[in-house]
Amino acid sequence: MDAAEYDLMDAAEDGMWWYRALRDRVETALRDRLRDNPVPPGPWLDVGCGTGGLLRHLRGAFPGQALHGLEYHPPAAARAAAKSGAAVAAGDAARLPYPDGAFSVVASMDVLCHAAVDEAAALAEMRRVLAPGGLLVLNLPAFRWLHSAHDLRVHNARRYTAPEARALLAGAGFEAAGARYWNAVLLPLMVAQRKLLARGEGDASDVAPFPPWLDATLRAATVAEAGLARLGLRFPAGGSVLATATRPRQPPPQDTPSGSPPGMPRP
Repeated sequence: MDAAEYDLMDAAEDGMWWYRALRDRVETALRDRLRDNPVPPGPWLDVGCGTGGLLRHLRGAFPGQALHGLEYHPPAAARAAAKSGAAVAAGDAARLPYPDGAFSVVASMDVLCHAAVDEAAALAEMRRVLAPGGLLVLNLPAFRWLHSAHDLRVHNARRYTAPEARALLAGAGFEAAGARYWNAVLLPLMVAQRKLLARGEGDASDVAPFPPWLDATLRAATVAEAGLARLGLRFPAGGSVLATATRPRQPPPQDTPSGSPPGMPRP
């Protein structure tokens, strides 16, 4: 992103309703997985950690968990390290500077959608650095028709549907891929903002401090939506897609000729 967008993120992410809702959703996804199907022990990685808001939240939510971050923009990486206390490196999501199987959880928020990111290579790298049985958590912007001035400002080139996210993860070699829409209650307001009020190419991104009364109202809507999701309600659309998947514990079986037992050489 542009340096100015990093400045906006750094200033807004602690209190802005959208960032708080995103962090809550990620924490819930992690707690659900850790309760039902624990991941292998090991550190966690946030790929494209921005200025460190999610890392700082995870440090408070999961005390004692070793956390790492990677951010392409070196000044933002330095801010993320200072903000979160995590080990943050500057680097490319498509060339992660970590050994195979180094992490039990890899998270990445609104990174695969970026114009400068090689989507396939980044997913392959995330799979590589995940330990077998490790968990991938992604947030992705939803619906190509929602592309707007905001996307131009933050250099988003791709938006996704939930089925597309599941297919993308399965195609990249992950299993148990799931994807759900969120920010559904506020989707009509999002459409009005991006398609009517701020539809010009020169308009600013949506990342900015909101008036306190408005921020509190929008925050209340996301909290109510999250409560409905915990009760089992699945929304047919939303502004974002939260996707999870697992790196298989065993490699896929190799194809063998008909009649040849696995492991035997082909004639």
